[in-house]
Amino acid sequence: MENLEKTFTVSIFTENTIGMLNRITIIFTKRHLNIDSITASETEVKNVHRYTIVLRTTKEQIDKVVGQIEKLIDVLKAFVHEDKDVVNQEIALYKIRTSNLSNADVEQIIRENYAKVLSVDPQFIVIEKTGHKSETQALFDKLKPFGVLEFARSGRVAVTKPMKELSTYLKELELNKQL
Repeated sequence: MENLEKTFTVSIFTENTIGMLNRITIIFTKRHLNIDSITASETEVKNVHRYTIVLRTTKEQIDKVVGQIEKLIDVLKAFVHEDKDVVNQEIALYKIRTSNLSNADVEQIIRENYAKVLSVDPQFIVIEKTGHKSETQALFDKLKPFGVLEFARSGRVAVTKPMKELSTYLKELELNKQL
């Protein structure tokens, strides 16, 4: 197996139970794997939740981890994807002091980066940028000279390109249990 570290996106589908996130992250911790980002959300299937975890590791290591995750009670299915196999985005928010905005350069930066102003307050404005991590970081770097008061970036939200619908996998799991 390949021993090169790559970025992987792990999609884990679970029942919505208390402590599920903790049980999943412990598996990564025990293997000394650092999670770069994690998001949790409902899915298109009622009562099924998705955890999207992004990390850098080897294919061999991630396959072992996913094997352990799938053994957890309440985990329905887990998938590993390379970047080429997912469509993904992150959202970033930037809070900038209003007094620094007399400069038309900020407006130009916002437009060039396809960002938008979410909120205007007498003391600050909040700017939103959706994109890949490199894009949200590039905007941060451009806004930094204007005094970024706060910066927050979400974890990756991703959908896969070559995957069956989740409901198809769930039906297959149900059929296998009946056999």
